[in-house]
Order: sequence, then structure tokens, then C-alpha cells
Amino acid sequence: MANLEDVAKRAGCSIATASRALGARGPVSDAVKARVRVAAAELGYRPGVALLSRGGRRPLVGVLIPSITNPVFAASLSQIQNRMRVGGHAVVLAQSNYDPAQEADAIEALLCERPTGLILTLCNAENGVPQASRLPPTVLLNNRPTSLFRAAVTVDNFEAGRRITQHLIDRGHRRILFVSGSFAASDRALLRYEGYRKALADIEVAPLAALQIPFVENQEQPDIFVAVMELRPTAIIASNDLLACGVIGALRREGLSVPQDVSVAGFDGIAIGQLMTPPLTTIAMPDASMGAVAASLLLDIAEKGVAPRHLQVDFALRAGGSVRSI
Repeated sequence: MANLEDVAKRAGCSIATASRALGARGPVSDAVKARVRVAAAELGYRPGVALLSRGGRRPLVGVLIPSITNPVFAASLSQIQNRMRVGGHAVVLAQSNYDPAQEADAIEALLCERPTGLILTLCNAENGVPQASRLPPTVLLNNRPTSLFRAAVTVDNFEAGRRITQHLIDRGHRRILFVSGSFAASDRALLRYEGYRKALADIEVAPLAALQIPFVENQEQPDIFVAVMELRPTAIIASNDLLACGVIGALRREGLSVPQDVSVAGFDGIAIGQLMTPPLTTIAMPDASMGAVAASLLLDIAEKGVAPRHLQVDFALRAGGSVRSI
């Protein structure tokens, strides 16, 4: 098995430099770092295996998600763990609870574990993070890439929002309410709302202001009664399926039927939405495969010196019985 000395010799640098390059710590130029990682990949050198053989700790990656209770993130995490297990890495998890302040603390906790790399789902990637200068190789999951985070695995949330709205428009709906968690807590929800606005603008219909509620506290029992009574929507789009299920429950508690009185649609395609009566109309997201892709991309960047890149995965509209034509 190749050792660190072999890698340093092939890369044309000292053993100390090779060690810093592979550990993402210390002053090493990007060019040297890439050369060392390519050499390690060519020789089949695995830093994690080498550490374990010397009795050291297993290498790990840090994963930040908004909430472990959302099946979307649980599905991604499961595949990240599977891929990292094959790659010889453990996974350390943190959650932000859709709170930018908690997000910064969670990332700091992950960095204390000295991870090989990070997979992050941020509240808003454009805002960056305070620890930006200290981050190891990082891949965004569900956030679009930025100048700071060039590696990302996403779906086109803007187009998903436009597509589900167009689906409702095609069935005669014009008065459509968008219900979401706080946009400050989820740039994905904001992009979906912007897609909703675009679909209505295309047919010259004024969009309704989004009804924003806390993602964590009120998602299961959202307070939408006043908005529904005042705005009289024929359809509601929720920014994710868990919230859509809560919306359906809230409507039924007020004696309204879905879809006879109000149609409801969501995003994500989680299993519970398909087990409901009627099944939920939704945009199905490839959450499990996105997690696997993000994990593979991170290992490529961290261990092989592959350049960061943006990978976009397709979504699918899944028509259910929760939307009717009017």
C-alpha cells in the first residue's frame, strides 16, 4: 500500500507539505494541493486508511441540515452516510433548525471535529458564513453555488415553483396563495415563490403576498384561517410537503374540503404525501440521489483534487388528487 512518502515523492514536495495538503490544514498553495491529491489518487493512497492503520481516529465529514425531522433531509443524510462509509469516512451531523444564528454555531461545532470536508444546507448561501476562511472543502446541498461556495448539488427550485403554479393555472386556478416558512430561513422556499410569481405574471395575474410562518414551530398546525377567509384562494401552494400536510389539516379543521373547496400542492414528494387521501400533488425531488451525489463530489474534491462544480438534478411533477380543475 502506498504511504505518504510515496505521495510526496510523486508530487515533488516534502512529506510535511503532502500531509498539510491532504489534511486541508496549513499554508499550501492550491496548485500544490491539487498536485498532491492527484498523486494520492493515482497511487491509491487513502489518508483515512493510513490513520487507522497507525491507531489514529477515523476521518470524518461534517453535514449541516436544517432539520432532522424533515424526511427530505433524512433521505439525503442516509445516502451521504452510505457513500462516506464506502469512502472510509464517518459522518458528524449538525442541524440549524432553520435559524441563521444557530447555523453559525453548528458549523463551528463541526469544524471542531477537524473534518475532511463539509456538506452544508444553509438558510441562505448568498449570506455566506462567518467561518468562511477556515472551511475545508465544502459542497452545498440544495443551495445554489456562490462565489464562496462553488461546489453545489441542487434542483432548479425557481423552475419547480413555476411548474407547479402552471399546473394549477392549467386547471383553471388564478387565486393561488403561497404558504411558506420564513424566506430568511430558506432560500429554496424563496426561489419557489419567485417561480410562482413568474407563472402568474406570464398570464398577467397579480400574485398574492406569501403567507410566511415559522418552519419549526407551526409547520404541523399552521394558522392560515384568517388568510383563507380574507383572500378566498381556490388553491394553496405550500413550500414543502410537510407544510402542505399541515395546510390540509388546518383546512379540514375549519370544515373545508380538499380539493372540493381548496386545492393544495407542495414540494418534495415525501412518502406521507402519497399515503394521504387524496394523495398530494407535489414536485418530487430526488433527495436520496442528491445526497449521494454531494458525498461523491466532496470526496472527489477533497481526495482527488477535482475542481469544484455545480451539479443540477432533475425534479418531476407528481399529480395527485389534492388538486381539482375548476
